[in-house]
Amino acid sequence: MSEVPAELHYTESHEWIRVEAGEVVIGITDFAQNALTDVVWVDLAEVGAVVDAMESCASVESVKSVSEIYAPVSGEIIASNMELEDAPERINEDPYGDGWILRMATADNANLEALLDATAYAALIGE
Repeated sequence: MSEVPAELHYTESHEWIRVEAGEVVIGITDFAQNALTDVVWVDLAEVGAVVDAMESCASVESVKSVSEIYAPVSGEIIASNMELEDAPERINEDPYGDGWILRMATADNANLEALLDATAYAALIGE
């Protein structure tokens, strides 16, 4: 069974989002990292880029496939997790902690209502 923390928001494409002090932290869910199996490489988001909600902004490569990472909300990318360049396996080991992928500044958190809560996401993945 996949871990689905109640305090996060989720997308149907398996990204999670956590609001922290006026910015958002984004990663992929436990379900997604498990489906990918061993993550071997991450193409990180470009800091300073402005992206629209559900626009591709990064990618994760595993031994099985390459998956695009979509921005759950619109905003400016203010940080990428550079530690993933040397240790992409952190996404597998701690998808909701050290395995975060990017941080964004968002002008409007209104997009959050369009995201799934933990209950809806758990139903989506059949748990």
